[in-house]
Amino acid sequence: MKIALYGTGRMGRAIEEAALRRGHAIALKVGSANAGTPPTGCDVAIEFSRPAHAVDNIRLCVEAGVPAVVGTTGWNDRLPEVRELVNAQGGAVLWASNFSIGVNLFFRINRLLAGLMDGRDDYRVRLDEVHHVHKLDAPSGTAITLARDIDLQHAGYTGWSLAPAPAPSAAPATAPAPASPAVAIGEGMAPATVPIHSERTGEVPGKHSVQWTSADDRIIITHEAFGRGGFATGAVLAAEWLADPVHARRGLFTMDDVLGRP
Repeated sequence: MKIALYGTGRMGRAIEEAALRRGHAIALKVGSANAGTPPTGCDVAIEFSRPAHAVDNIRLCVEAGVPAVVGTTGWNDRLPEVRELVNAQGGAVLWASNFSIGVNLFFRINRLLAGLMDGRDDYRVRLDEVHHVHKLDAPSGTAITLARDIDLQHAGYTGWSLAPAPAPSAAPATAPAPASPAVAIGEGMAPATVPIHSERTGEVPGKHSVQWTSADDRIIITHEAFGRGGFATGAVLAAEWLADPVHARRGLFTMDDVLGRP
C-alpha cells in the first residue's frame, strides 16, 4: 500500500517503521510545514497529528476518496460531524482511542468485568492511567473509552470525572485509594461518575488500570505498554483492513470491526 502519514511526531515515526516492516510505502508525510496537503494517489491515510488538526485532516481524506485510519484523540466531541461527512461522501474512516491489539482485548475484558459487577453495589470502581509528559490530553482517550464502557455495562455509573491531582507534597501511597462507591439504584439516587486518575511522568508509553474495591477485597486489571510498537503495528493492521481491495468498505469503523465483534 501507498500510505499518507498525517503527523510526524513519535507515533508517526513508529508507524512509518511498522509500515515499512510490513512491506508498505510511505508516499506522503504531512506535518506543520505542509499542512492541508491532500492524500492524492495514496491507498490509505493514517492520521496521528493533534486534536486541533484531526477533523480537518479527516475531511481532506474523505473528500479525496482515500480511506483514513485516525488515532488522534481529544476530538471526539466532533464525532457526529465526522459521521455526517462520511455518510454524505460515501467515505471510509476507522477511528480508535488506541490501536494496540492488547489494549483492544483489554477493552473487552473491562466490559465483561463491568457487566459482572452490575448490581453488586458493594464494589466501587476507579481508573488509573499513566503516560509520558509529552501527552497533550488528560485523561487519555483510552481511559475515556474504558470509562464509557463501564457506564454502558453498569447501571450504577454514568459519565466520568477527572480526579484532582494529588498535592506535590503528599506522600506516595502504597496502593491507590478507592473511589467513592457507586450509589445503589434501588436507593433512588443518581448514579456516580467513573473517576479517572491521570498522571504524566517521564517517558511512560502508557499504563491503564481498572480496579473494583469492596470492604473485603479488590480486583485489578491492568494493561501496560512497553513501547509504541504495539500501537503502531495495530494502526498499520487497521489500515490494511480498511483499504483491503477485495472489500469496498464504506462508513465509520472501529477496532472491534478489525478484530471481529464478540
